[in-house]
Amino acid sequence: MKSAKQRFAGRYRPPGPKRSPLITREGAAALKDELDDLWRNKRPVITQAVQEAAALGDRSENAEYIYGKKMLREMDSRILYLQRRLDHIKVVEGLPADPNKVYFGAWVTLVDDDDNERHYRIVGADELNPSSGYISIDSPLALALIGKRLDDRVELSNLKKGYDIIAINYSGAEPS
Repeated sequence: MKSAKQRFAGRYRPPGPKRSPLITREGAAALKDELDDLWRNKRPVITQAVQEAAALGDRSENAEYIYGKKMLREMDSRILYLQRRLDHIKVVEGLPADPNKVYFGAWVTLVDDDDNERHYRIVGADELNPSSGYISIDSPLALALIGKRLDDRVELSNLKKGYDIIAINYSGAEPS
């Protein structure tokens, strides 16, 4: 007979790595705004739609009711996640003691071995947005950059790539 782990091997997902609780002021505000919008605006609309669908009769074959309940469960799950996450985050404000080193919140300009220039900002896991250059503090690149200075070289062995740091900026705007 198979063990429970073997029977459910296709569905089992190990917990993800623990994420850093650090977040920027803007990121914390965005999470609070999302929670407020879900709780005050979107959830009441879906709750009303579920009530109206339930009033139509047989719930077992009522697609609107079934879909509405599913949407409500997903929304409640997100609300619970945001509430818990907001209780555990640490907002990082101000400049670090040594602004000449790379720390959380820094915009870092890198040049790779092919002279391609890239701009990244090190932010919290909830702010991740690669298309805007926002990388998580937990990412391999960010971990390699933390504590480095201008003109230091960063090697990423898993990608077999190297980067040179050509600028470090802590202002709110992306470097041009």
